[in-house]
Amino acid sequence: MLKKERFKAFVDHFASEMPVPETELTYENPYQLLVAVILSAQCTDKRINLVTPAIFRDFPSPEHLALTTFDELFPYIRSVSYPNNKTKHLIGMAKMLVEDFGGEIPSTVDELVKLPGVGRKTANVITSVVWNQPNMAVDTHVFRVSKRLGLVTQSAKTPLEVEKQLTRHLPKEVIHKAHHWLILHGRYTCLARSPKCATCTITYLCRYFEKNKLQAEKTTGLPPNQNG
Repeated sequence: MLKKERFKAFVDHFASEMPVPETELTYENPYQLLVAVILSAQCTDKRINLVTPAIFRDFPSPEHLALTTFDELFPYIRSVSYPNNKTKHLIGMAKMLVEDFGGEIPSTVDELVKLPGVGRKTANVITSVVWNQPNMAVDTHVFRVSKRLGLVTQSAKTPLEVEKQLTRHLPKEVIHKAHHWLILHGRYTCLARSPKCATCTITYLCRYFEKNKLQAEKTTGLPPNQNG
């Protein structure tokens, strides 16, 4: 399957099966999403959704968060990964929002990455989820799944390389959706250690499955599902 055909098959499948994909983080406005995404680094969305309601209740705006202290905010965050750094980042982020952006969430990647705790991946998430901009956030799921499917070359060694390859070949109007398609497929089907190839519905376009099927047949002379 040519790369162009593989991308088309990928888009056609998910556009049909998951036409309106959404982040699994719970939020009501761009400020809440920004807080949740900063907290979600190296942590599960499920865990973040447990801790953010209290944060959103007690610090409902950047102005409220900017006025808090480390000792006041830390207890809300202590159960997530890297709580010390994230506490500092959230307070610093809120202060910069108030001082430099009038309390409004910037709508461009270049502006967002100026905020403490906001890297390119987080900025891409915010701009794609809130404003449907054609930006591709590359986390571990996107990195893994895009390579396994054959959408991205194995030689791509960094998230930025993967991002550039995906945005180069995906239709501009679906890039913000494709981010979720790849994440959710990686989270629930194409698992890192034990991918659920037996129940996967897109093995027909997957280079990883194709390679392993051929390897199994070469080794045993039988298709994978007939191995004794």
